[in-house]
Amino acid sequence: MSDVAITTAAEPDGAPRIAVLDILRGVAILGILFMNINDMGQSLYASFDDIRHLGWSASDQVAWWLREVFANGTARCMLEMLFGAGMVILTDRVAERAGERVVLRRYYVRNLILFAFGLVHVFILLWPGDILHTYGLAALVAFLFRRLRPRLLIIIGLTLALFQLVGGGYFGYYQTLQTRAQVAAIEAKVAAGAKPTADERKLLKNKAEKTKKRAETKAKSRSDIAAEDAARTGTFATWAAAQWHSFLDIESQFLEVLFVWEAASVMLLGAALYKLGILQGRRSRRFYVGMAVIAYGVGIPLRMIGAHEQMQFGNGPYTFWASYEIARQAMTLGHVALINLLVSTVFGARLLRPFVAAGRTALSIYIAQTLICLWVLYPPFVLGLYGKMSWGPLMVTALVIDAVLLVGANLWVRQYDIAPVEWAWRSLVEQRVLPWRTRPRAPQAEGAPALA
Repeated sequence: MSDVAITTAAEPDGAPRIAVLDILRGVAILGILFMNINDMGQSLYASFDDIRHLGWSASDQVAWWLREVFANGTARCMLEMLFGAGMVILTDRVAERAGERVVLRRYYVRNLILFAFGLVHVFILLWPGDILHTYGLAALVAFLFRRLRPRLLIIIGLTLALFQLVGGGYFGYYQTLQTRAQVAAIEAKVAAGAKPTADERKLLKNKAEKTKKRAETKAKSRSDIAAEDAARTGTFATWAAAQWHSFLDIESQFLEVLFVWEAASVMLLGAALYKLGILQGRRSRRFYVGMAVIAYGVGIPLRMIGAHEQMQFGNGPYTFWASYEIARQAMTLGHVALINLLVSTVFGARLLRPFVAAGRTALSIYIAQTLICLWVLYPPFVLGLYGKMSWGPLMVTALVIDAVLLVGANLWVRQYDIAPVEWAWRSLVEQRVLPWRTRPRAPQAEGAPALA
């Protein structure tokens, strides 16, 4: 059992801090920049269509492959799990002093304010890939299930993964293969001079329509990429319009429903993992070794297969259509297990100690990433580097930015107990101006290593 599960600090509003959860949150919030910087430094539409648009040299391929296998979606998944854990911590704390109605009202207000922060992030700071508004909505859904036992939370939390496994596996993969085989047989029959039946003609017609639609989609995607490139290298007005358009385009396709479903379901998994003592390091070292072996044993092969399939740049069908969410959650659980193993050792605790500060300032770091990338590096003014970095340089840039922010976070928490954006959010929730510092600091819990 790791001693870092012990609460080691508290916020000015009384919210408890658990060192290993802060480490996980710090790793996740810094890791998320590796997933966002390509959409900040180059076309967001290109990431959805043809990743080669961002550069495809040998070094770019290595950078993309490492990102795809080890990082894609895992930072977001870890944040969702931690959000679920935070839901349990915060609502239990309030429930000790007040009734269910007070808990409901307070938690909903908290997340409606977070939702509003997300809209500011989208429309004022111009980041269409914002996750705050999604988490604010998803938390309102996940909250309704928070009292369920861990087993039920896990079952409900796996709904998206199982939906993708069945839907993507049957309709996406198996049915596509079956239809292709049928079409090939019919085409061979026609080539031999035989007359196709009515059903066979219908199948050939459907294939032709799908081929045409696929070509039209590709053409539209290329047009969207070109339009975005032009707008984001133009003026402030064209840049802002492009960012708003990207966000509203995503919303118009009802993708927000899928995003909320994903976030809410993984929040429930996080709530279950916290109740079981897994996230916060309350299990044995043997448990986390087994967890890492199983999780990585599932996640890494699925991710490698998925990356290989995407690098073929064909029309599918691909197995990752069915396995993406399972692979994402498995890789994240592997990362959780590995971090908990590391913090149970002297070397690992020292190595990960700086990430406690990143976890305590996660919301401010997230906004700082946007300000640095969108308003300094890649806008049509200041440095104006949009479109000038391929996959490799983008990933190196993310690493440098994260290193600077990690140092900054540690310097900040030496002087203050709460980060700027967290202070604004929690002050609004509390309906009072919270102090930046509370002295004396809460004493470190007995047996807890000096991580904070």
